[in-house]
Amino acid sequence: MKWLIDDLLAVLEQFKKGETWFGIGLILGFGFLAYVVAQFAFQTDSVLRYLHLTASSCRDLSNGPIIFLFFGMIFFMLAIVVTFGEFQRYFTLRRRPAHYETRQALLHGIAWGVFAVGIAIAALLFFKTYCR
Repeated sequence: MKWLIDDLLAVLEQFKKGETWFGIGLILGFGFLAYVVAQFAFQTDSVLRYLHLTASSCRDLSNGPIIFLFFGMIFFMLAIVVTFGEFQRYFTLRRRPAHYETRQALLHGIAWGVFAVGIAIAALLFFKTYCR
């Protein structure tokens, strides 16, 4: 039973670190973007419209936009994974005297995060113009 208490104390120690809150913020931010895009995507689903489970006025999507959105969301998820990896590398390298690598990890993390947010914003703009 002592191991459980020790693990809980270790978890509480992690919540005192800024990296933990930054990671939680990234998860919440990217999760919110994915949720908003998914809400628009569900409005365009023809099965949901046929069953009258969505009240939207979106046009039917042809194969081109569907493929664009499918691959866009794959790249969105991959960019999120790379963003988390780069920020993890940044926080790890920050504890060592590796200033160049630390700076590069930070810049790559920011760039991949901006790329992921850009993909989500592009999807939102697409749905905004496609749905009324």
